Amino acid sequence: MTIRAIVADDHEVVRKGLAAILKAAGIEVVAEVATRADVVKMTLELRPDVVLLDVRMPEHDDGLLALEEIRATWPGARILMFSAYDNPTYIARAAALGAADYLLKGTPQADLIGAIHRVASGLEAAETSMLQKVRRAMVRRKDGVEIDVPLTNRELQVLRHVALGLSNREIGHSLQISIETVKEHVQNILRKLDVNDRTQAAVWAVRRNLA
Repeated sequence: MTIRAIVADDHEVVRKGLAAILKAAGIEVVAEVATRADVVKMTLELRPDVVLLDVRMPEHDDGLLALEEIRATWPGARILMFSAYDNPTYIARAAALGAADYLLKGTPQADLIGAIHRVASGLEAAETSMLQKVRRAMVRRKDGVEIDVPLTNRELQVLRHVALGLSNREIGHSLQISIETVKEHVQNILRKLDVNDRTQAAVWAVRRNLA
């Protein structure tokens, strides 16, 4: 069965190039779009098997916001983030918001096509993918890690998310807990670490190699 895909990127050359690569691999490109509004609209209208979505889009558009908007309406959407940025915060946010995979624009064509087939089949991203590595780090428990503050396993997970720059909403998505619960954990973390804000907590975590 032919895979149906949407390509979303604000650069026309990139968009056309990706579409050509996909078509040559037997993947049907049902739409090519350049803005957040259009990718959300076309994805919800056409219900493709895969959306190939750029992280950074024009002006104030944000591919990660598009990811969140699409999955809020259609939780089953399979979205592969395709970016020039290997920023851990972008990858962590993509993981938290339900991206199926995260690939860099320098990825070899064969790996890109393979990832698209995995996503379209509903399979997890490859164990070696950046998304999987960051996702595992985000939910890792103490596992013998020695720290000088008595954080619970859940607080440690939340702290790792904070250190990666995620918002309370994104942390809630990732850990499947309410925003109110996230806020409570964050307050407990700040109190236990004796720091004033999230930035200081993030620095504390990074210095101890917890994030």
